[in-house]
Amino acid sequence: AAFRVTPQPGVPPEEAGAAVAAESSTGTWTTVWTDGLTSLDRYKGRCYGIEPVLGEDNQYIAYVAYPLDLFEEGSVTNMFTSIVGNVFGFKALRALRLEDLRIPTAYVKTFEGPPHGIQVERDKLNKYGRPLLGCTIKPKLGLSAKNYGRACYECL
Repeated sequence: AAFRVTPQPGVPPEEAGAAVAAESSTGTWTTVWTDGLTSLDRYKGRCYGIEPVLGEDNQYIAYVAYPLDLFEEGSVTNMFTSIVGNVFGFKALRALRLEDLRIPTAYVKTFEGPPHGIQVERDKLNKYGRPLLGCTIKPKLGLSAKNYGRACYECL
């Protein structure tokens, strides 16, 4: 994963990168008694590189690698929850953004894919000749039917 990090004043970029790697894998904001029950080193994310962002003050790209054992096989939800679920907003950083994510072929192969194709979905819904959307329009509440329809149309 490649994160754009902006450390807080006084925090070295290497420390910020290490904090992102820890927080997005095995780290927590407090020590818990269960930490001693497992070998966390096996699951730790590792910041293996830091590069300054050209033309930007105090911004860096932190490259973080994760062991595949950290993630549940075939679960995009688990992978993203681990990598970005709780990493934003901790004290070492002023700003953080996930810029890139490379998924190893070995992990991609754990995904079985959908149990059936688009035709089965269209047949169930009796909807043909148009896109099927699965999203939440924002704001979730308060749009008139006309504006909701307009927002849906703009998604296409």
